[in-house]
Amino acid sequence: MTRKSLYTAWAVLIVLSLASTLLSHTAVWSLWPLGAGIAVLALAWLKARIILAQYLGLAEVPSWRRGFEFALAALCLLMLGIYLMPLAL
Repeated sequence: MTRKSLYTAWAVLIVLSLASTLLSHTAVWSLWPLGAGIAVLALAWLKARIILAQYLGLAEVPSWRRGFEFALAALCLLMLGIYLMPLAL
């Protein structure tokens, strides 16, 4: 892991955080609450993947990275299901 890859990961995390912030401060929540919630969850999922791969060094250990990404995907799907549950009732 090089400094350049860490700085790149940091820059991408900043951009994704700004996107989440802009999304939360727009009127999109009143127009499309379902789409906005899914978008925020997707941005959080992307940020978690970057942190796991770059800052925890899992990019260098593919088998561990796949395991963590599987668990992260399962958690995100669970949270999405909980978010969508009121629509199903």
